[in-house]
Amino acid sequence: MVCSALRRVAYMRVYLVRKASSVSRSHPSLGSGLAAGGAPGSVELLGKSYPRDDYSNLSSKVLTRVGRNLHNQQHHPLWLIKERVKQHFYTQYVGRSGTPLFSVYDDLSPVVTTWQNFDSLLIPAEHPSRKKGDNYYLNRTHMLRAHTSAHQWDLLHAGLDAFLVVGDVYRRDQVDSQHYPVFHQLEAVRLFSKHELFASIKGGESLQLFEQSSRSAHKQETHTMEAMKLVEFDLKQTLTKLVTHLFGDGLDIRWVDCYFPFTHPSFEMEINFRGEWLEVLGCGVMEQQLVNSAGAQDRIGWAFGLGLERLAMILYDIPDIRLFWSEDERFLKQFRLSDVNQKVTFQV
Repeated sequence: MVCSALRRVAYMRVYLVRKASSVSRSHPSLGSGLAAGGAPGSVELLGKSYPRDDYSNLSSKVLTRVGRNLHNQQHHPLWLIKERVKQHFYTQYVGRSGTPLFSVYDDLSPVVTTWQNFDSLLIPAEHPSRKKGDNYYLNRTHMLRAHTSAHQWDLLHAGLDAFLVVGDVYRRDQVDSQHYPVFHQLEAVRLFSKHELFASIKGGESLQLFEQSSRSAHKQETHTMEAMKLVEFDLKQTLTKLVTHLFGDGLDIRWVDCYFPFTHPSFEMEINFRGEWLEVLGCGVMEQQLVNSAGAQDRIGWAFGLGLERLAMILYDIPDIRLFWSEDERFLKQFRLSDVNQKVTFQV
């Protein structure tokens, strides 16, 4: 067991050296500074120029990660997880016409406005998640998204009721085996009309989505208890089916109450995997103020978000989050599977 651990350490040291050299070869124009390829005092990124100001704090190393899109690289472990989740939603949730109920967006630009990343999600101006030291800002008005939730409002405003968003997200962090400043999330949103939510309930035609009452630990002030309970039930049922698809039957699951600015009530899902309780995702009933502002005032919904690296590290026994950026063939070849649902355990 000790020898195995030493081999893993040696492998990762070699990987880190190779990775550093491959990045400098692959992105020579980004190695000399933030303004590489752009006008003085600006940041050139994904074909657009952003004027720098006192909030600009992008590093050249982080810039080399933009556009890599590991979740879209065929047979990459993050791509495998994305495809497994997408396949599950495509087959389990089908509309009347036989087409998938959920649409998937996995190539949206990681550059968003601060309004998209924070204000659209009801995150207060003084909230600590906005801190310059925790995010990558191009300037005061634009940044690299800190979560895929930054796209919720726009997609709802476009008239979508059910969708998945997958993408790279950026948060300033100390690098170690479990943390990296760039990682990948999968976000899901589903809205319900009154008819959709109550159609299967006896006497459902007399039930309402909304009321004016007071906020409690169990519901928002604008939601009826009946509507909230049905949305919560659908959310938890959907997620239970998803993790069962990923991990197999017989999984112990527990729900922990938590807080997010854009959902209430909010929950974290934990699974008992190999005798250890692990947090795998956050979720909740969407804040109606957010839904209303996007133009869906007659609907109520849920949202959840999960980390692809987190799931892949558990499912494939990958010990270090930095390995996902490896271009070492010894790592990549282990995930060239003919079936995305095929079981695989990472071997050194």
